[in-house]
Amino acid sequence: MTEVKIRDTRETRIQLGDTQSEFAERYRIPFRTVQNWESGVRKPLEYVLKMLSARIRGDLINRKSARLPKYDSLKKNLPDRRDYRGAAAWLKAVRDVLGNSVVFALDEALMCQGSFGGRSGEYIVWVYGDDSLAGYNGVVVLGNYISPYCVEERNGLRFTDFNRTIADSFANEKILDMQGITEAVSKYYFTNNGSFDGVSIAPEYQSRFEELADEAVNYYDN
Repeated sequence: MTEVKIRDTRETRIQLGDTQSEFAERYRIPFRTVQNWESGVRKPLEYVLKMLSARIRGDLINRKSARLPKYDSLKKNLPDRRDYRGAAAWLKAVRDVLGNSVVFALDEALMCQGSFGGRSGEYIVWVYGDDSLAGYNGVVVLGNYISPYCVEERNGLRFTDFNRTIADSFANEKILDMQGITEAVSKYYFTNNGSFDGVSIAPEYQSRFEELADEAVNYYDN
């Protein structure tokens, strides 16, 4: 098998915001292999590069968020959640401000799916869309592009499907309140006859999902 050069493994990893160990876990590559690539001791084989390329391109576009936005008096404000009866009415008002092309993610996607009721004082709004949307207080832009295969539409609202929502929750777990996703996974389990059939988890999140699944199954017992 012919070897090909990777442009710059270290630069790509830094753009993703990963440490070497996080990059290795994300793509199921041995940690020592990542070290060897970056030091120039070895180069990835062609078939490995082809398998990685699509995933890396997508992950560079749809990046993890590093921090939650704080209120900024210079930014515009979204409709106040407390002024609306029901999550759907509020999300439609938010959509009218952000534009019809916006794709809701994470907690807002779960609200669109009907698997999480949200919070009365909801402030953070997770979306996929143009970076200009971050000009509104509370908006977190997870990425500028998302595959249409990961998007559903209901009641005029566009949102990430359940599997993509789970993946996004793990990617942003350090800054995300996991109550919503835990509640949604619990609801999925009990409405599907005690089964997680149909849930597809990326390999790098499989062990974390198993932990979450245990929490979700016992969610209403706590």
